[in-house]
Amino acid sequence: MTEPVLDVKDMRVWYAGPAGPVRAVDGVSFTLRPGEVLGLVGESGCGKSTLGRGLIGLTPRGSAVDGDVRFDGRDLLSMPKRERDRLRGSGMGLIFQEPMTRLDPLMRISAHFDEALKTHEKDLSKDERESRALEALRALGIPPTRFRNYPHEFSGGMRQRIMIALALALRPKFIIADEPTTALDVLVEAQILRILVEIRERFSPAILLITHNLGIVAEACDRVAVMYAGRIVEQGPVRDVFAAPSHPYTKALLSSTISLTTQELHSIAGAPPDLVAPPPGCRFHPRCPSAMQICPRVAPPKFGPHAAECWLLDPSLSDSDAAPLEKQEVSVADEA
Repeated sequence: MTEPVLDVKDMRVWYAGPAGPVRAVDGVSFTLRPGEVLGLVGESGCGKSTLGRGLIGLTPRGSAVDGDVRFDGRDLLSMPKRERDRLRGSGMGLIFQEPMTRLDPLMRISAHFDEALKTHEKDLSKDERESRALEALRALGIPPTRFRNYPHEFSGGMRQRIMIALALALRPKFIIADEPTTALDVLVEAQILRILVEIRERFSPAILLITHNLGIVAEACDRVAVMYAGRIVEQGPVRDVFAAPSHPYTKALLSSTISLTTQELHSIAGAPPDLVAPPPGCRFHPRCPSAMQICPRVAPPKFGPHAAECWLLDPSLSDSDAAPLEKQEVSVADEA
């Protein structure tokens, strides 16, 4: 088995807040190997994008990141800022979800590529930079005749392709795709997904695909990590997790997905917790229909092949610990 491109252990990200530190990512662990696509899913506000930005060193001032994060065997978090900045782009790429806010409207597309390549690939000549840029654009289906156009001359889907090509031109080993199909129509979304699959097959980068769309994960990812309230509560091969989810939150997410065969809509009761003061024990217990007496008292370890954080998977619980949690205890937490 190949060595991981990215190895994350017990990663945490805090934001400074008026009521105390916001624990947006709280003890996350996973690995990514060359050519592998990991889908990171969960509700808005669960910490998905913060995790991606923490990995690539783009968290705002007032935040803190710790844990053991290794890229190509190198400790990212202890790396000097200048060295990490150089690595961002050439070693690690980021595809944003709103390309029009990331592309300078006053710069031609050619200038975007030239600036990025000049910054990270100082040994390339101007002709070599242009050749590299055109190669990346062709791989995304954008003809050379559009190379000197401005961003406003492209559709939303084409601008997203340009963002992907910008990341690809630097030939990174690891790419974070943060909601890359948001605000795109279904046909363009399908095109972007096909492109991501082709990139994986042709260039073999490790890809972290951040999304709330389980259909995208089913189509484009090898593994899935389900995030809730700053923690990954279940992860494993996409087919296995979707066919037999272990964690109640994963089950609830899957049951709330709409498909052509959907006959009844389902939702998850309650609301995500406050990350300044998350619930004790299992963070999902205030919304969980299967919550037991032990759930609010002790945080669950990981169980089973999907590394699911849920006491329901522990066959050795005592009868008192496994007794159902009082209904009013759940409802009070929901209202809070």
